[in-house]
Amino acid sequence: MYSFILTLFAGFSTLLGSLLLLLKLKQKENIIVASLSFAAGVMICVSFIELIPEGFKMIHYTYNPFFSFLLVLLLINIGIIVSSILDHFTVSKQNHLYKVGIISMLAIIMHNIPEGIATFLAANNNRSLGLSLAIAIAFHNIPEGIGISIPIYYATQNRKKAFFYTLISGISEPFGAILAFFFLKNIVTDTIMGFIFAFIAGIMIYISVYELLKEVKTYKKRKINIIFFIIGILFMTFNHLFFG
Repeated sequence: MYSFILTLFAGFSTLLGSLLLLLKLKQKENIIVASLSFAAGVMICVSFIELIPEGFKMIHYTYNPFFSFLLVLLLINIGIIVSSILDHFTVSKQNHLYKVGIISMLAIIMHNIPEGIATFLAANNNRSLGLSLAIAIAFHNIPEGIGISIPIYYATQNRKKAFFYTLISGISEPFGAILAFFFLKNIVTDTIMGFIFAFIAGIMIYISVYELLKEVKTYKKRKINIIFFIIGILFMTFNHLFFG
């Protein structure tokens, strides 16, 4: 129960990112550019300072360093290819901004499920480690919530829909814990988790570059783009250093 509560806390922190929707949001273009740039910085930073190194370390438990490195590169590229295919077949009901929100939600769901598994298993073995991991995940889930809710809201002008999609991504974290409890706790190895983390890093990199930053470029707000992209990277670096 303790482990599951931690994953609930980590997952539902995603909803904190959607609290921006409670405000009267003016200067639409600036908010979109700032939110997407911030989310892109967060996702790229998560990929390069958390997912890829952690994936390599876990794969290295089984294979030698050179082969582990090749596997990580392969899985990153598979993640990028899968994302591009998913991108191609994702239907935009309103406009490209809506598509950005949906693609971000799908990527974060795929990210959150193994996070939920990892948090649950860690907390089961070590309560202190599980708590530290849950706090770190909670901090980086907040900007991910922003990356979903803001584009969905501005594409649909519907706060409830934006909140709902953010909620779905948050639920995926405790869903990972449920999977771990009923099916995976005796099956998932460190090596398999390493494969998953490297694969998800590829997805995150694709979403950041080809969806979030590509959309931001259309607004021609270069200064805001650069500032909030850097803030996103600094936010996650701080999170990693003090809570990772």
